[in-house]
Amino acid sequence: MEERFEQSGTRERNLGMELIRVTEAAALSAGRWMGKGNKEMVDQAAVDAMRHAVDGVDMDGVVVIGEGEKDEAPMLYIGEHVGNGHKPEVDVAVDPVDGTRLLALGLPGALAVVATAERGTMYSAPPGVFYMEKIAVGPAMRNAIDINAPVAVNLDRIARAREARIDDLTVAILDRPRHSEIIRQVREVGARIRLIGDGDVAAAIQAAMEDYRGIDVLLGIGGAPEAVLAAAAIKCIGGEIQCKIWPRNDQEREKLKADGIDLSQVYRTDDLVKGNDVAFAATGITTGELLDGVQYFGWGARTSSVMMRSRSGTVRYIQARHKWRKSSQAQ
Repeated sequence: MEERFEQSGTRERNLGMELIRVTEAAALSAGRWMGKGNKEMVDQAAVDAMRHAVDGVDMDGVVVIGEGEKDEAPMLYIGEHVGNGHKPEVDVAVDPVDGTRLLALGLPGALAVVATAERGTMYSAPPGVFYMEKIAVGPAMRNAIDINAPVAVNLDRIARAREARIDDLTVAILDRPRHSEIIRQVREVGARIRLIGDGDVAAAIQAAMEDYRGIDVLLGIGGAPEAVLAAAAIKCIGGEIQCKIWPRNDQEREKLKADGIDLSQVYRTDDLVKGNDVAFAATGITTGELLDGVQYFGWGARTSSVMMRSRSGTVRYIQARHKWRKSSQAQ
């Protein structure tokens, strides 16, 4: 476990190590529903396990990214207090299953995700904001991108920053009809494309990681909550994500404008997560390129997780063996 010593000589806790236990619990529970086609049970199993585990964490947390409003989500709803009430006071972002459909269908890449930052420093999307346009890259390209610039310009700048050619680049894009024009523009300039079914949090992280070269940039429109979770991880890595609120139709556009929301505003990493002490944890549920999924055995299970921390820039990969108790119930 990473430790730092302040001038007083006291040890500084690494909250990320405790968050790993939360994502492991969600992954172990939800993983039982892999491929069974029941998205509701996938979500319920993950939420129940995560809720139970997070209550044991030494923190006074408030959920700012969760399963929805209180009336719609009985647990892990926005505004819910989590943790045991001890300091530190933090904002909490959760996605018990990033890639619910992937897990329900037995497809690769589903994750359990949690992030924290100092209280009041995480962006909480206003009511009615569901999607954001996004671009995410790693540290070497963080000053090269501009979400308002054409696709061709951004890819040229990214290639130059990488000392590469555009046709060396791999662009991750969610496989959605709304992205047909972005896909056309990427193909036109010659970059390679990796279409992803779900889970743009993992793709944004992969684009930002210096030791992962499978994806160079994430482009496209995805969920607003996922943008904040990705920003928390990217804040730890040192990359950059830029986002703009994306209305789904003219009616939603007019409603957001009437509510005083500036649709031209660009939200950068430090706008989405302002805190300087950010912790991020994720555990694989189904095997993907970022993390292996849960493996079950008669004696227990194995999990694969990643933990990040902004203050140190540390990224830890954690392989864990979980032995079932004598009662045959999973931990």
